[in-house]
Amino acid sequence: MSNAQKLATVEKNNVSGVGLKTVFNILDRWGCTPEQVQKILQISRPAYYKYRKAPDQASLTHDQIERLSYLVNIHGCLRMIFENPKNVYGFMALKNDNPYFNGKSPLEIISTGQFAALYETFRRIDVLRGGLW
Repeated sequence: MSNAQKLATVEKNNVSGVGLKTVFNILDRWGCTPEQVQKILQISRPAYYKYRKAPDQASLTHDQIERLSYLVNIHGCLRMIFENPKNVYGFMALKNDNPYFNGKSPLEIISTGQFAALYETFRRIDVLRGGLW
Protein backbone atom coordinates (compact mmCIF):
# COMPACT_ATOMS: atom_id res chain seq x y z
CA MET A 1 0.00 0.00 0.00
CA SER A 2 1.41 3.39 -0.98
CA ASN A 3 1.74 6.29 1.44
CA ALA A 4 -1.12 8.09 -0.34
CA GLN A 5 -3.38 5.05 0.12
CA LYS A 6 -2.42 4.80 3.78
CA LEU A 7 -3.16 8.50 4.29
CA ALA A 8 -6.53 8.14 2.54
CA THR A 9 -7.42 5.21 4.82
CA VAL A 10 -6.45 7.18 7.94
CA GLU A 11 -8.48 10.20 6.76
CA LYS A 12 -11.52 8.00 6.00
CA ASN A 13 -11.30 6.43 9.47
CA ASN A 14 -11.02 9.88 11.08
CA VAL A 15 -14.09 11.07 9.18
CA SER A 16 -15.90 7.86 10.12
CA GLY A 17 -15.02 8.27 13.79
CA VAL A 18 -16.02 11.93 14.07
CA GLY A 19 -19.16 11.41 11.99
CA LEU A 20 -20.16 8.33 13.94
CA LYS A 21 -19.71 10.05 17.30
CA THR A 22 -21.82 12.98 16.09
CA VAL A 23 -24.55 10.73 14.70
CA PHE A 24 -24.65 8.59 17.84
CA ASN A 25 -25.30 11.79 19.83
CA ILE A 26 -28.05 12.88 17.42
CA LEU A 27 -29.74 9.46 17.41
CA ASP A 28 -29.56 9.31 21.21
CA ARG A 29 -31.26 12.71 21.42
CA TRP A 30 -33.94 11.48 19.00
CA GLY A 31 -34.63 8.60 21.39
CA CYS A 32 -33.39 5.75 19.19
CA THR A 33 -32.95 2.29 20.63
CA PRO A 34 -29.71 0.39 19.94
CA GLU A 35 -31.65 -1.82 17.53
CA GLN A 36 -32.92 1.20 15.59
CA VAL A 37 -29.41 2.65 15.38
CA GLN A 38 -28.09 -0.65 14.05
CA LYS A 39 -30.76 -0.74 11.33
CA ILE A 40 -30.42 2.93 10.39
CA LEU A 41 -26.63 2.72 10.12
CA GLN A 42 -26.58 -0.85 8.79
CA ILE A 43 -24.08 -2.03 11.41
CA SER A 44 -24.05 -5.30 13.28
CA ARG A 45 -24.77 -5.58 16.99
CA PRO A 46 -21.10 -6.28 17.89
CA ALA A 47 -19.95 -3.37 15.70
CA TYR A 48 -22.50 -1.08 17.35
CA TYR A 49 -21.12 -1.75 20.82
CA LYS A 50 -17.51 -1.62 19.62
CA TYR A 51 -18.05 1.72 17.84
CA ARG A 52 -19.95 3.15 20.81
CA LYS A 53 -16.86 2.63 22.97
CA ALA A 54 -14.36 3.67 20.31
CA PRO A 55 -15.90 5.49 17.31
CA ASP A 56 -12.43 6.30 16.02
CA GLN A 57 -11.93 2.55 15.45
CA ALA A 58 -14.82 2.44 12.99
CA SER A 59 -14.19 1.28 9.47
CA LEU A 60 -17.33 2.26 7.60
CA THR A 61 -18.43 1.51 4.07
CA HIS A 62 -19.30 4.23 1.57
CA ASP A 63 -23.00 3.44 2.16
CA GLN A 64 -22.62 3.88 5.91
CA ILE A 65 -20.78 7.18 5.48
CA GLU A 66 -23.61 8.39 3.22
CA ARG A 67 -26.08 7.40 5.94
CA LEU A 68 -24.13 9.51 8.45
CA SER A 69 -24.27 12.41 6.02
CA TYR A 70 -28.05 12.18 5.59
CA LEU A 71 -28.58 12.00 9.36
CA VAL A 72 -26.39 15.04 10.00
CA ASN A 73 -28.23 16.90 7.22
CA ILE A 74 -31.64 15.97 8.67
CA HIS A 75 -30.48 17.30 12.02
CA GLY A 76 -29.22 20.49 10.36
CA CYS A 77 -32.58 21.03 8.65
CA LEU A 78 -34.43 20.53 11.93
CA ARG A 79 -32.15 23.10 13.60
CA MET A 80 -33.05 25.60 10.86
CA ILE A 81 -36.77 24.88 11.07
CA PHE A 82 -37.13 24.94 14.86
CA GLU A 83 -35.67 27.22 17.50
CA ASN A 84 -36.79 25.12 20.45
CA PRO A 85 -34.42 22.18 21.19
CA LYS A 86 -37.44 20.13 22.28
CA ASN A 87 -38.79 20.40 18.73
CA VAL A 88 -35.38 19.91 17.09
CA TYR A 89 -34.90 16.61 18.90
CA GLY A 90 -38.55 15.58 19.31
CA PHE A 91 -39.74 16.00 15.72
CA MET A 92 -38.34 12.69 14.51
CA ALA A 93 -40.40 10.72 17.05
CA LEU A 94 -43.70 12.52 16.34
CA LYS A 95 -46.38 10.86 14.25
CA ASN A 96 -46.68 12.59 10.90
CA ASP A 97 -49.84 12.58 8.81
CA ASN A 98 -48.21 13.83 5.61
CA PRO A 99 -48.68 11.40 2.70
CA TYR A 100 -45.20 9.83 2.76
CA PHE A 101 -45.29 9.14 6.50
CA ASN A 102 -48.96 8.05 6.66
CA GLY A 103 -49.28 8.42 10.43
CA LYS A 104 -45.81 7.06 11.24
CA SER A 105 -42.97 9.04 12.71
CA PRO A 106 -39.93 9.88 10.57
CA LEU A 107 -37.93 7.76 13.02
CA GLU A 108 -40.15 4.74 12.33
CA ILE A 109 -39.61 5.22 8.61
CA ILE A 110 -35.81 5.46 8.75
CA SER A 111 -35.65 2.60 11.26
CA THR A 112 -36.54 0.21 8.46
CA GLY A 113 -32.90 0.49 7.48
CA GLN A 114 -33.73 1.12 3.83
CA PHE A 115 -31.49 3.72 2.25
CA ALA A 116 -34.42 5.06 0.22
CA ALA A 117 -36.36 5.70 3.44
CA LEU A 118 -33.49 7.78 4.81
CA TYR A 119 -33.20 9.70 1.56
CA GLU A 120 -36.95 10.37 1.27
CA THR A 121 -37.19 11.43 4.92
CA PHE A 122 -34.33 13.89 4.42
CA ARG A 123 -35.89 15.20 1.22
CA ARG A 124 -39.25 15.84 2.87
CA ILE A 125 -37.73 17.54 5.91
CA ASP A 126 -35.48 19.64 3.67
CA VAL A 127 -38.60 20.92 1.86
CA LEU A 128 -39.95 22.15 5.22
CA ARG A 129 -36.82 24.25 5.62
CA GLY A 130 -37.30 25.69 2.15
CA GLY A 131 -35.12 23.29 0.19
CA LEU A 132 -35.97 22.97 -3.48
CA TRP A 133 -36.81 19.52 -4.83
